[in-house]
Amino acid sequence: MEGQGDGARIAENYEGNVGRRSREENESRSGSDNMDGASGDDLDGADDKPPRKKRLFKECPHPDEKQRLELSRRLCLETRQVKFWFQNRRTQMKTQLERHENSILRQENDKLRTENMTIREAMRNPICNNCGGPAIIGDISLEEQQLRIENARLKDELDRVCNLAGKFLGRPISALPGLPNSSLELGVGSNGFVGGLSSGLSVVTTTLPLGPDFGVGISSPFPVVVPPSRGSTGVAGGSLERSMYLELALAAMEELVKMAQADEPLWFRGFEGGREILNDDEYLRSFTPCIGLKPNGFVTEASRETGMVIINSLALVETLMDSNRWAEMFPCMIARTTTTDVISSGMGGTRNGALQLMHAELQVLSPLVPVREVNFLRFCKQHAEGVWAVVDVSIDSIRETSGAPTFLSCRRLPSGCVVTWVEHAEYDESVVHQLYRPLVGAGMGFGAQRWVATLQRQCQCLAILMSSAVPSRDHTAITASGRRSMLKLAQRMTDNFCAGVCASTVHKWNKLTASNVDEDVRVMTRKSVDDPGEPPGIVLSAATSVWLPVSPQRLFDFLHDERLRSEWDILSNGGPMQEMAHIAKGQDHGNCVSLLRASAMNANQSSMLILQETCIDEAGSLVVYAPVDIPAMHVVMNGGDSAYVALLPSGFAIVPDGPGSRGPASNNGPTNMGGSPQRAGGSLLTVAFQILVNSLPTAKLTVESVETVNNLISCTVQKIKAALQCES
Repeated sequence: MEGQGDGARIAENYEGNVGRRSREENESRSGSDNMDGASGDDLDGADDKPPRKKRLFKECPHPDEKQRLELSRRLCLETRQVKFWFQNRRTQMKTQLERHENSILRQENDKLRTENMTIREAMRNPICNNCGGPAIIGDISLEEQQLRIENARLKDELDRVCNLAGKFLGRPISALPGLPNSSLELGVGSNGFVGGLSSGLSVVTTTLPLGPDFGVGISSPFPVVVPPSRGSTGVAGGSLERSMYLELALAAMEELVKMAQADEPLWFRGFEGGREILNDDEYLRSFTPCIGLKPNGFVTEASRETGMVIINSLALVETLMDSNRWAEMFPCMIARTTTTDVISSGMGGTRNGALQLMHAELQVLSPLVPVREVNFLRFCKQHAEGVWAVVDVSIDSIRETSGAPTFLSCRRLPSGCVVTWVEHAEYDESVVHQLYRPLVGAGMGFGAQRWVATLQRQCQCLAILMSSAVPSRDHTAITASGRRSMLKLAQRMTDNFCAGVCASTVHKWNKLTASNVDEDVRVMTRKSVDDPGEPPGIVLSAATSVWLPVSPQRLFDFLHDERLRSEWDILSNGGPMQEMAHIAKGQDHGNCVSLLRASAMNANQSSMLILQETCIDEAGSLVVYAPVDIPAMHVVMNGGDSAYVALLPSGFAIVPDGPGSRGPASNNGPTNMGGSPQRAGGSLLTVAFQILVNSLPTAKLTVESVETVNNLISCTVQKIKAALQCES
């Protein structure tokens, strides 16, 4: 029988390979050796349709017992015959595959032999690449030949690394510039300008010199990782994850620069306030999302702002790349920030090419807007002398694949400043209160206008504080060290106020739910223990936000005027307050730190001192105050340490109410596109108090304490409305 002969030959071929056969091959060989009239060819004879056999084998090359019984029934064969036929078929397929692989290996071997012979022939008869004549190597040792070969390899490697570094930095690596000069030379987009402070104010307008070479290779998947020049914390993971970070940073930088320079149709002016608005359709046509598609339920917020900044370009870059200095520059916007990993700290001793992983908590001073937590990359790049760009981009898309924690309520799309500041984010609108949705959606809460306005105000403050001349408004004789101590104390007071309004992780606040508290009032509590800057005990914080039909400027002027304080502040004892000390922090009279003295209720009672900080810019204003101890303030004003002055801040945050104002229509004012009169702008006022309800940290919070602080907020809001004649 032909079939039996074939089976026997197959079995003999496989008997010599017992050591490297799998269990299945052993079964196949034993099946072939024990055919006993039940060979695979018997099955061939029973089935005269070869396509059917192949189809059965393709569908199930390893049939189980149940399937073999079914096949034996259909083919009128014994189950043993079916089993051996499948075993033999598998053996034949493996044999064919091995023959094919052997054929390929033989071809590769022949090819390598031919190449080897060609190389040997070339070594026997070397030819000069320049002239084409015979090359005479001379008496060169084998070691020297190896060194020359190694040098050539290293030169090729150096060229490759330089090319990759050029793509990373945007210019040849050998052309790194020196340090920028001391004057401000910040480049901006084609529609912006930036000022400088050298010998007075000067204005520099320029276009970002980003030619066709910018961003070469940004979209190509080069696994490039720039080694850090000042060390790395190693948090970001392996080289694969770091290369993903680098590729994301380069793509984000390219998008930011284009968005900073482009005008219409990508950006157009809105009718309310002339703000720049992003054309979402044009954005989707122009850019590929570098962090993936927008999650379901998220909305987009985009803004752009250009302004004059009194700061050296290199100093601004250093401020943005240092998480502590960044938080100090934007104290009311940043609740908390950390640098979690430094992937690259820059090239040539500068921040050019610096790439780091950061975590931040961003805030709007209202209990109705939750804190935004974001994990993002920050990438800094110098495009020309004095022209820098700093971009942020969320890394949630990378973190999701690695299993690291993500913050899914907000995603930071490529955002940053090329002095023209661009903010672009996607966030879950459902977590924002209806009262603040127009403000946040228009980019006035977390947007570019607020960042630039804060930067301008803070830089102006630094310029004044570093000046040797004392402003004329500082009518009190405070020493330079006393001014620094007083400003440091005021900064701590404002930081604690912001932390109490937004419930960031700076302090461990516990939210309270009480039936006797108004719906929009958020009450929180915490214990103060072993903190010299606060009185010990149970601290209660209450905050709320309301809409008022008055302009933000009018509301700020009313609240920060010490002569009108008796109309709303119970600490004034019903009379006007006197300003005892004044430290200017900007050109605007509203940017200052003051020490106020309240009138004594009777001759036997000593007067109270109140430390107050006020600040105002185009994005909003702030009034923060706290009663302070008189002996402690004497120490501070003489230059003493302010860390031991205990205080609990209270105050107000004021922002415009955003587009779609609910204020009354103005008959004589401008009209909108439909011809109807525009409505007068209103204000969103946040009121917050922190009070000590019990001096024992172990004491229990009482219902009366919660009612007291709730009544204090309600009473203060009503007094403000009555004074401004807007009770309705």
